[in-house]
Amino acid sequence: MAEQPPQLPPPPQIPNHMVPPPLPPSDPPPAPAPAPAGPLFSFPKRPSLRVTSEFDSDSSVFFHKISCKLFDTLAKLKLSFQNDSKGQVSDPHFDFTSKHLSLHYDIQDQAAFLKSSFDVGPRLHFRTAHDVKAQQGEVAVVADIANPGFALELSSPVPYVGLPRATLKFPLGEVSLEEREEEEAKKMLSINGIVKGQILNGICTAHYQEEELKLRYSYKDEAMSFIPSILLPSNAISFAFKRRFSPSDKLSYWYNLDSNYWSAVYKHTYGQDFKFKAGYDSEVRLGWASLWVGEENGKAKTAPMKAKVQFMLQVPQDDIKSAALMFRVKKRWDI
Repeated sequence: MAEQPPQLPPPPQIPNHMVPPPLPPSDPPPAPAPAPAGPLFSFPKRPSLRVTSEFDSDSSVFFHKISCKLFDTLAKLKLSFQNDSKGQVSDPHFDFTSKHLSLHYDIQDQAAFLKSSFDVGPRLHFRTAHDVKAQQGEVAVVADIANPGFALELSSPVPYVGLPRATLKFPLGEVSLEEREEEEAKKMLSINGIVKGQILNGICTAHYQEEELKLRYSYKDEAMSFIPSILLPSNAISFAFKRRFSPSDKLSYWYNLDSNYWSAVYKHTYGQDFKFKAGYDSEVRLGWASLWVGEENGKAKTAPMKAKVQFMLQVPQDDIKSAALMFRVKKRWDI
């Protein structure tokens, strides 16, 4: 008789009071709210306008500039003009500026000046400029050399009059070679260039142009600057000296050994928005003092109330009675 497999014991019974109750049915997720209906017609946002007005008491002329940025700052429009105390408008200009094209138009003379620049590949760049009224311009091409900081530029005037000007740019300066027309219709090649290099704790600059060589050395630290220079072959020597006594006090002095002319300027700043300057120029025998309200070299946008004011007192040494007080005001509005 065949052996039967062993019988497994029945599973244990769980008491009813230990069985968890069933979970209640979950509510369905709420339906998304319908999106608000947009306007039937959408109009582009008006670009913000920037209006800047400047008045110079010396010339008694107002200078106005109206500008705005278009297409998310991809282009800029600017209209500028002047008017005198009688309200007569003069010298109106219109400018359009973008990354690759710019237009400057003189409304009064009806003269347009065009400039454009574009890239052809990562190392080749083109630049053009054209005066429509004068029918003159320039075409230039710049090629970046493999090594960083090196480039070769070829530029030629339009209409074409001779060989193009070649300029080699390198990290320490640049050298250009161009054809010039001398007397008796003779053409010669001329070399211009500028080279900079660090010597000791300063920077030495050699600038050669039109058969004149200017050598300049600039030493600067936290408290003092000393800048001597010499012009060859005339041997005209001059030097500038600047001394900073404190973060808010500075004295600048310039002297020309060849002509014995000199000038000095003392500057004191009160924070960032106030600056007092006083100086003397022996060449014109004139002493002066000025007070700036608003950063002198900054824009009106960063000045208090977007306004810059300068008061200047000029006192000639030969005629003190002819002293003049002048002022300049620049105000900007964002509309």
